[in-house]
Amino acid sequence: MLNTVWETEGLQTLGIVVIVCASLKLLHLLGLINFSEDSVEDELELSAVRHRPEGLEKLEAQTRFSRKELQILYRGFKNECPSGVVNEDTFKDIYSQFFPQGDASTYAHFLFNAFDTDHNGSVSFEDFVMGLSILLRGSVQEKLNWAFNLYDINKDGYITKEEMLDIMKAIYDMMGKCTYPILKEETPRQHVDMFFQKMDKNKDGVVTIDEFIDCCQNDENIMRSMQLFENVI
Repeated sequence: MLNTVWETEGLQTLGIVVIVCASLKLLHLLGLINFSEDSVEDELELSAVRHRPEGLEKLEAQTRFSRKELQILYRGFKNECPSGVVNEDTFKDIYSQFFPQGDASTYAHFLFNAFDTDHNGSVSFEDFVMGLSILLRGSVQEKLNWAFNLYDINKDGYITKEEMLDIMKAIYDMMGKCTYPILKEETPRQHVDMFFQKMDKNKDGVVTIDEFIDCCQNDENIMRSMQLFENVI
């Protein structure tokens, strides 16, 4: 499967899928990957899990999770993160466990920055659940907006070729020995050159969010990848 991805015009797809998979890794760490109405513990226990972050009702209104789902998410988050926040080192530890065949530290750094929306050096439950809502249940445009933010490393509203290359190198490094055939050192740049040219329609050397979304929406592989994880929780 990975071999097909590497060999087809699916580099962007891989990037988008890895972004979504990343949120699933966090869910798995928190023990929430398989929760459903049937696995929910009784209401008496749930009633004890009253919201500690500011405004459960506000989060319910701002996300696509129900009150019960938010309670369960919060219970798991607090069990694994008693301080109520996740720092960058925790992200790196998580991904080093899930991708032992490669080096996930750089990708974890970029992903952490995407979740850390207020750039205070930590990811709170609110940050986590807002990003998760977009990645798992957001519209295609919302997911692509989130992906654009990840690629826009310096947050200036544009993606440069070097930023795209940095993200893609991080993904290749993270996948490590999972890639087949073994990739040459120059392969990420060659792929990025090709896809950046495809995205940068006005040839001004940067990709705007409109160009990014338009290109992705016209790529069947990416559109299919957007639907893969919609019913995970």
